[in-house]
Amino acid sequence: MTVNSTPLRVGNMSGFYGDRISAMREMLEGGELDVLTGDYLAELTMLILGRDRMKSPELGYAKTFLRQLEDCLGLALEKKVKIVANAGGLNPAGLADAIRELGARHGLEPKVAHVEGDDLIDRVDELDIPADAGLPVTANAYLGAFGIARCLDAGADIVVTGRVTDASVIVGPAISHFGWGRDDLDALAGATAAGHIIECGTQATGGNYAFFNRGEIADPVTPGFPIAEISADGTSVITKHPGTGGAVTVGTVTSQLLYEVTGARYGGPDVVTRLDTARVEQEGPDRVRVSGVRGETAPPTTKVSVTCLGGHRNEITFLLTGLDIEDKAALVERQFRAGLEREPAELQFRLQRTDHPDADTQAAATAMLTIVGWDTDKDIVGRAFSDAAVAMTLSSYPGATPSGPPGRGAPYGVYIPAYLSQETVPHIAVLPDGTRVDIDPPVAMAEMGDGHASDGLDAEGEALPEFTPVTGPATRRPLGDVLGARSGDKGDTANIGLWAGDAEAYSWMRDTLTVDELRRLLPETADLPIERYELPKLGAVNFVIDGLLGKGVAHGYRWDPQAKGLAEWLRSRVVDIPDRITAPVPPAPDRAKEDL
Repeated sequence: MTVNSTPLRVGNMSGFYGDRISAMREMLEGGELDVLTGDYLAELTMLILGRDRMKSPELGYAKTFLRQLEDCLGLALEKKVKIVANAGGLNPAGLADAIRELGARHGLEPKVAHVEGDDLIDRVDELDIPADAGLPVTANAYLGAFGIARCLDAGADIVVTGRVTDASVIVGPAISHFGWGRDDLDALAGATAAGHIIECGTQATGGNYAFFNRGEIADPVTPGFPIAEISADGTSVITKHPGTGGAVTVGTVTSQLLYEVTGARYGGPDVVTRLDTARVEQEGPDRVRVSGVRGETAPPTTKVSVTCLGGHRNEITFLLTGLDIEDKAALVERQFRAGLEREPAELQFRLQRTDHPDADTQAAATAMLTIVGWDTDKDIVGRAFSDAAVAMTLSSYPGATPSGPPGRGAPYGVYIPAYLSQETVPHIAVLPDGTRVDIDPPVAMAEMGDGHASDGLDAEGEALPEFTPVTGPATRRPLGDVLGARSGDKGDTANIGLWAGDAEAYSWMRDTLTVDELRRLLPETADLPIERYELPKLGAVNFVIDGLLGKGVAHGYRWDPQAKGLAEWLRSRVVDIPDRITAPVPPAPDRAKEDL
């Protein structure tokens, strides 16, 4: 192993299974890289791969990764860029073999390694899973980054893994490059923050960005994929290849730091990353420095992601136009129920009032009523469900129209988080020569604290800044006029992270956006548990809403099942905002953003 002090340049080419297929070539040809990483796994992806594996034990990995390598393997080897990806899914050994076969077809001999041990489907009885969850299809522990590092230490050109934490594909190469050990907590935490920023691909360079249309993102059509230049102390600079679309700004980086997190502590199997210590500063055009990140001892348990086949579901949507929308919806419900020989175990009627009075287009005059059924018996939510909807269309409300032909139903999944002791989860690096190396868990582990700063102190023991209430004339306007936000999902839980552009705007946001105010602005959250976390150095507040997403995205309970648009709904709500509060303004390239 060679230990370096020069920064490590790590690019990302995938934020999910289905991301831009050309990204691997774009990143390899666009500029200098040391490592190219990809994140292909999500809760829904694991269920998809699990169903693939049920069809054939040779499947279970992200096939698009192989398509990318078919095009780019020779280029990567020529440029000496290491590739690390969690595309192995449920079958990292199978993917490693497929890569070797691909190389042989092209006359290439890549050194391929993989990481395994995360697949715990044979130990699912050890996990705390509700009896009615359905048939377990996958159960995968989140492994850390040291197995990846060990593979790279052994000279691997390509490392594929199963379920590791999203940031681990970035942290592993940094561990190998800098020779970090388990006790280099601050460096590990800094790299974890960098990994969290770039692992979702173009969300760090202007994709899904709140202020996409205000001039901050010069070219929003095809954002370039992000790069993290990681230094030996864990400090990083987030950037992208020259000439690519999108932008890297304090806003785009802050937005991604807040994505799918809870509070100050971002837990992982290698380190607990203190997000409340991060400083995000514009260093130059498309260059944002992330520094000061502190790390704490890893927790004794690691998360296990379990997906189950819960049964089958079906749905149909009726278009309700014009007057008497509520009465029309009530009639549909009575008629549909009457037409079923047997009701599904769960039946929902969701009326979306997308209509407007005195509308100048038919679309604007139309509401939507969606009927969704779930049952373990596929026949109950299959043909019988669809036939009941079709049969009533000439005997129902005036203008009765389905939005499309009904389907025959499909399986649905349920996501369940569980936890196991790190000491009981195997973590195995399979090196290019086939040697199997057990990766030990951290020697020191401690229970993770909550997401709040304690006793008014930050992670460095310094007093948190005090903010003066903002007063003066106010105007009713949307929150999004002055605040950025991003939201996401973890199982049944949604988060909304909001950030302000300066200390005064943060002070106003901090005082205004209480849990009670969030419940008022988003009535769907009124009866749900909500935690609120303050991150003053990021100028941010994060809300975590438990239970909003039902049984997870694969269950498909909600209008927006992954809560991706939840933040934009909040930003559209109108409140009294002091006139002196302004929107975040991109800092000039030659000036760093002032500390909040």
